[in-house]
Amino acid sequence: MNYQVLLFYKYIEIEDPESFVSSHLDYCKSIGLKGRIWVANEGINGTVSGNLEQTSEYMNHMKNDERFQDMVFKIEKSEHHAFKKMKVRVKKEIVNLSLDEDVNPNELTGKHLTPKEFHEALQQEDVVILDARNTYEYDLGHFKGAIRPEIENFRDLPVWIRDNFDKFKDKKVLTYCTGGIRCEKFSGFLLKEGFQDVSQLEGGIISYGYDPEVKGDLWEGRCYVFDERTSVPVNRAGTEKVVGKCYHCGKPEERYVKCGNPECNKHLLMCEPCENRSNRACSTQCRNHERNRYVTEKNIAQS
Repeated sequence: MNYQVLLFYKYIEIEDPESFVSSHLDYCKSIGLKGRIWVANEGINGTVSGNLEQTSEYMNHMKNDERFQDMVFKIEKSEHHAFKKMKVRVKKEIVNLSLDEDVNPNELTGKHLTPKEFHEALQQEDVVILDARNTYEYDLGHFKGAIRPEIENFRDLPVWIRDNFDKFKDKKVLTYCTGGIRCEKFSGFLLKEGFQDVSQLEGGIISYGYDPEVKGDLWEGRCYVFDERTSVPVNRAGTEKVVGKCYHCGKPEERYVKCGNPECNKHLLMCEPCENRSNRACSTQCRNHERNRYVTEKNIAQS
């Protein structure tokens, strides 16, 4: 494995995001990185891939900027690039939570727990474990006993909390996400909503899986990632299990596809036999859609 994937974020004021994006995109391309970086006045959020030399060059470059000198990089080994091209874009938020009253994580956020501390807290009796990700991420893998919010987008989580989670305001809440960034604002939102005891997994699921003591124990399934890999292993403690189920037949499955109907595009855990039978679709309507991508790829004659 001669490649690495870097996950990173930093809530820090960036005065001129447009200028930063322009120069940063040129720099990333010049050293051969590929990936996705969002930049806003509130900070930076990125996932990039490259060979060892390219990723080391990038980390050194960022740490030479006083704004990012203490930024934490989560590093994963890879056999190839995890992205097809390099994108650096200006965004309103580096993670879209769309709160009526924004939260500054540098002023208000939940208690950060190391992987070891989080592992210990997971085993306490009077805790509520809340997954801060989307349904299709949860369905592929999650912490044992975690609550699954019925959301397809992170920005929908605050409404779901107000409608479904208020009863836990007096409980100790443990929340987590892939790399930690979603929990920074979200945990602050929970505190503003009146939750008394809110903790978040520092470094997210990725750091939890690589922690030398914890080794991903108590995690079930795999972790969904937003790049060409689609999913990565987490549990390295020998207690792993498959929790994903095929959308159609219900058998254990960890293979994700997107619905063949481009107007639907729903994330689906699906085994190959069911993909073939359904034209990679979630419904009869999507199966028979005139622009079904599976039909086009396989050159299947529609009835």
